[in-house]
Amino acid sequence: MRSSSRKRRRTRTPKSDWQLPLLSDMGLRPEQQRLLVIIASALGIVVLAVGLVAVVGSMGTGYLPDRAATAAAGGPGTARPDSFHGWNSPKLFEPINERAKDAKPLTEKELFAGKTLADEKKLTLKLVAQELGADCAAVLWGPTLVEKAVAGECSQAARALYTSSDGRYVAQYTLLNLRDAKAADELVAELKAGYRGGWTHALQSEKASFPGGGYTEGGAYALGHYLGVVWIGRADGAEPTPKDDFVSATLTLRGAEKAVYRRVVAITGQQPS
Repeated sequence: MRSSSRKRRRTRTPKSDWQLPLLSDMGLRPEQQRLLVIIASALGIVVLAVGLVAVVGSMGTGYLPDRAATAAAGGPGTARPDSFHGWNSPKLFEPINERAKDAKPLTEKELFAGKTLADEKKLTLKLVAQELGADCAAVLWGPTLVEKAVAGECSQAARALYTSSDGRYVAQYTLLNLRDAKAADELVAELKAGYRGGWTHALQSEKASFPGGGYTEGGAYALGHYLGVVWIGRADGAEPTPKDDFVSATLTLRGAEKAVYRRVVAITGQQPS
């Protein structure tokens, strides 16, 4: 009898890993319990994914993974560049590091007298629209950027919109008149950290415009107590090809800074090196 009993114990079917007490009490077989657990796990993953999407959506403009998301977050008129570079004020602009030493307001004549900007490679940018005003906040978007400009005592904002003579490029130059070089450097730092959440408004013109959702590049340059902001892209919105030279186009656009260089000359009596 003992031998027969030991034999029966050896041949007993092992207990399934999927026999959960609660489900067994409900009359579910092991294979039914396993299927139920798999379905519940899959549903849990879906719920988790939906939750993550909701969390990301609640983060606002702090999380802007691509151009479309940024445009949607900022709303109309809040386009921004896809890449950015910025520099603090160099030594040659030390004579105008403070507006107190360069108190005369900018004029349209000194800013927009030249109707074209050209480089040595025969690239020519033609002025198609211009604006000079005292409301700096009106030409910027993004709460932090606007606050920095106000804190920097921005007194003037100039914008000039250009198109290349061949119609290939559209470009905008913005110049802010700030309290001092420290304020200009702080705006450069702010743009480096958050240009996706704050930038300049595009100047409107029937002759040229930045295409919605198109690829553009931007930069900011502190020039003593001034801040120059460049913005350039192809007129068709396409990304640059090997035939495009955005570096040369940017340098050509910076020809709009001549008025600032003249301010240095007026104070020092010498051409900046």
